[in-house]
Amino acid sequence: MSTPSATPIDVLLVEDDPGDELMTREAFEDNKIRNKLHVARDGEQALDFLYQRGAYTEVPRPDLILLDLNLPKYDGRQVLQKIKSDPDLKDIPVVVLTTSAAEEDILRSYKLHANAYVTKPVDLDQFIAAVRQIDDFFVQVVRLPRRHR
Repeated sequence: MSTPSATPIDVLLVEDDPGDELMTREAFEDNKIRNKLHVARDGEQALDFLYQRGAYTEVPRPDLILLDLNLPKYDGRQVLQKIKSDPDLKDIPVVVLTTSAAEEDILRSYKLHANAYVTKPVDLDQFIAAVRQIDDFFVQVVRLPRRHR
């Protein structure tokens, strides 16, 4: 079991599937992750969150983004391209967390500068373990850039 990070981070989950959102929330709770989980349910909401516009003017900039590829409005590839081409957003680590194991999706995500690509396990326990490993790596092992909020 991981030890809680000294400084909780803000994580933006971009996920349109309520079941996957629930499993991610359960993984955070099960792992006693103190990080704040924010959710955008489509690509447009994700961009509004990141650019702090509309209903998201008071939200913090996320320290980590968990991004599904198959989203309504703007798909995850478009969102990833926008994030990594914007000087104000490109330093935010993006983990693609998706059901697709297609080689072309993996290659394209890395070409768009995703920081990691994780195929979602179908099994709840394996899904929780995958989210725990993402947390352990990006919160416990890696040093993230400090955000000026």
